[in-house]
Amino acid sequence: QVQLVESGGGLMQAGDSLRLSCVASASDFDSFTMGWFRQAPGKEREFISTMSGYGLREFYGESVKGRFTMSRDNAQNTVYLQMNNLKPEDTAVYYCAADPTAVASLHPGREKEYQYWGRGTQVTVSS
Repeated sequence: QVQLVESGGGLMQAGDSLRLSCVASASDFDSFTMGWFRQAPGKEREFISTMSGYGLREFYGESVKGRFTMSRDNAQNTVYLQMNNLKPEDTAVYYCAADPTAVASLHPGREKEYQYWGRGTQVTVSS
């Protein structure tokens, strides 16, 4: 089974920048579509970003466009989420997700396309 481990969360101030990481235990990581989602207390899980295996398809949720950037290092089996100009409403648990079939890259935002999920990392942004 594919395992995903997120890291990099923490307590931040509004306007700060933070980079999250997600390391995957996979032999063919470069063929995976990867995604980031978040869930705030009392809210539904929200789509943040998705990227196909070689970055040819890349999409972002409306709430983070222009502030967050996804990237990946296939040699390290790692995807990143660079978060700039953090806002209190960014406070959430951030989850990394993987779709080995690469279907998810054709359906941005559809969380059910992702077969594997990490346990999440908490990001808290104070005003």
